[in-house]
Amino acid sequence: MKKLRLVLGDQLNHKHSWYKDDSKDVIYFMAEMRQETDYVTHHIQKVIAFFESMRNFADWLEERGNLVIFYKIDHPDNSQDLSKNIQALIKAHKIDKFEYQLPDEYRLDQQLTKIASELSIESEAFNTEHFLTSRTDLEQFFKGKKTFTMEYFYRDMRKKYSILMITGKDPEGGKWNFDQSNRNKWKGEPEIPNERGFRKDVSQTVKRITKAEVKTLGTVEETNFNWPTSRPDALSVLNYFCENLLKYFGDYQDAMAPNEAYLFHSRLSFALNSKLLDPLEVIEKVIEHWREHKDDIDISQVEGFVRQILGWREYMRGIYWMKMPEYATKNKLDNQNKLPDFYWTADTKMNCLHHSIKQSLDHAYAHHIQRLMITGNYALLTQTHPDEVDAWYLGIYIDAIEWVEITNTRGMSQFADGGIVATKPYISSGSYINKMSTYCKDCHYNVNLKTEDDACPFNSLYWNFLSKKKEHFAENFRMKMMLRLLEKIEPTELEKIIYRAENIINNPQNF
Repeated sequence: MKKLRLVLGDQLNHKHSWYKDDSKDVIYFMAEMRQETDYVTHHIQKVIAFFESMRNFADWLEERGNLVIFYKIDHPDNSQDLSKNIQALIKAHKIDKFEYQLPDEYRLDQQLTKIASELSIESEAFNTEHFLTSRTDLEQFFKGKKTFTMEYFYRDMRKKYSILMITGKDPEGGKWNFDQSNRNKWKGEPEIPNERGFRKDVSQTVKRITKAEVKTLGTVEETNFNWPTSRPDALSVLNYFCENLLKYFGDYQDAMAPNEAYLFHSRLSFALNSKLLDPLEVIEKVIEHWREHKDDIDISQVEGFVRQILGWREYMRGIYWMKMPEYATKNKLDNQNKLPDFYWTADTKMNCLHHSIKQSLDHAYAHHIQRLMITGNYALLTQTHPDEVDAWYLGIYIDAIEWVEITNTRGMSQFADGGIVATKPYISSGSYINKMSTYCKDCHYNVNLKTEDDACPFNSLYWNFLSKKKEHFAENFRMKMMLRLLEKIEPTELEKIIYRAENIINNPQNF
């Protein structure tokens, strides 16, 4: 039986059971597709990373003796229609069976289900063998519950996989969660080691993308590309994280600094989301390194990292498959404004936004607190439509694939889902930004002022947002204290706050 197996750009799992099959009657098909480059405007580094990783994966398959058909974006046989490409290959190679791995994006899942149903030959869908949960595990875990608290799911996963556990039921270190220890401000010490570099020349890939007139955003150093695009590269980044960054990861995972793009973060998210790395192997490697260096590394550093992958990553994927496709249209707060133009230029006098956006444009990366409490916070406080925010986040970040992006953006960041993911909106005035970063030190605006011309915009925007949306949060227990403080603001002062906030919202180019 001759088989055609489709491998998508985020299905680069070297450990998949498919590759134990050494049959010469299997053809693997991979393609650079306009439907993937064009459904949103992506960062140039994101397109490069996927194209490079796919080519490296195809080379790996060929080195193992597999027959691979790889369509680059300008390949003459690439019709840029996935169904037509598959149909043509089935006919040309007299294929008896079409196989594919279940996609992680809803739109692709629907597309491939339709393609398979229209074929005249047998077809079969396989698990990607990457995630530690199935699409429906989270829904089953919370069956009958009104709230979906991640912490309970995370603890269950710890028990299920015996990760950081004593005798199967008690957490190592005496606590399940060391989040309170993960909130230190970085003030220049301890010193951050130089980032792990590969420095690849990707100019030929850039030339191909440019020639195809793929619209992108952001910048790239064509001879100095520094993201892992092969499994050896990804493993090297993992080892580097363990040996150089893990020691301080937990302490400073929420910290922000203007001239440090990565701080102590691992930079493994693209390798994980493209499946070059397996989540369990990453967790086990980190824990193994910690056990060998317990005298030097506190458990809080390790637990904070494990929680991100074992808890949050699996949880967000579960929410995605539980709530799609309706989730993609949720706008519970009825926000309608456009995202300011400076999200594409970093041209703003607000220092925190300037640095966070410029870093994103330069590196296709910002860590979770920059995304949540700087760019996401501003978008929510200015009551931006979640569709606008979704498109920006999905496009600009190298690790953004819809299953993880939309739940973090529309749920955690924008509270558009009304509290499915987060129990309260993640908003703040300038005080939190000042607490967790050094952005405010050199800013044009004064973080301690609310309504003056040089007052930090986040301050008036924060109280204006609470004033405009207070009915939405009237029954939210976690918002009651802030709503009480809102009530104590003198009417004339609140009027000034609202006036300044509306000026910022309506004239973002001036700020």
